[in-house]
Amino acid sequence: MFKKRFYFIVFEGIEGTGKSYQINKLYKNLIKHNFKIIKTREPGGSKTAEKIRNLIFSGKFDKITDFYLLNAARNEHVINTIEPAKKDKKIVLCDRFTDSTFAYQVAGNKISKNINKINQNYITKHIKPDLTIILKSNNSIIVKRLKKRKKNNKFDKLKFSFYGKAQNAFLKLAKKNKRKYVIFDSSKNDNKLEKIILSYVLKRLSK
Repeated sequence: MFKKRFYFIVFEGIEGTGKSYQINKLYKNLIKHNFKIIKTREPGGSKTAEKIRNLIFSGKFDKITDFYLLNAARNEHVINTIEPAKKDKKIVLCDRFTDSTFAYQVAGNKISKNINKINQNYITKHIKPDLTIILKSNNSIIVKRLKKRKKNNKFDKLKFSFYGKAQNAFLKLAKKNKRKYVIFDSSKNDNKLEKIILSYVLKRLSK
C-alpha cells in the first residue's frame, strides 16, 4: 500500500545524461500505478517561471545575473507549483532543483557558497527533495546525445571542463547523503534503466 503524501523527487545531472527521458518514463509508469503526480522542471515549472526561463536562454549574461535570474524563476516555481502540490499531497517529479544551482553556479561559476545557501533557504522555504536521482554518462555518449538535439541552448554548449566540475559536484553531494541520493549510470541507450528507476522509486514510496 502507498500512503497518499507529498513526495518530492528531483533528477539531476549534466546535459546529455538523459534526465528528461527518464523523468518522462517514470512519470508515465507512476501514472499507471495510480499515483497523484505532477511533472515539472527548472528553470521554469510555472507560467511566470517559464517567462524567466525564456529570458535566461535568450542570451549570455554575467554569471551573477544568471544566478539571480535562476533564483527568481525558482521562487515563482516554488510558490506556484511546488507548494500547491505539497498541500494537495502530490508526488512531484522535477527536472533540476537547488543541486543544479550548486553544481553549475557555485562549483562551475564560483558563486559564493554562503550567498547561495542564504538564497536557497530563503526561496525554497526549506522544501527539500525526499529523493534525488543523479544520472551520469560517459563523455562520448554525452557528445552524441547533444549532437542529436535539434536545438541547443547555452547550457548545452559549455566546455567539458565545466561539465566535469558540475558532475563532480553532483557526485560529492550524493556521497554526503546516501539516504536521500542515488546515482545511476545512464550511458546505455536501452529500457533497462527506466525499469530499475521505477523499482527503486516504488520501494522508496512504500516506506
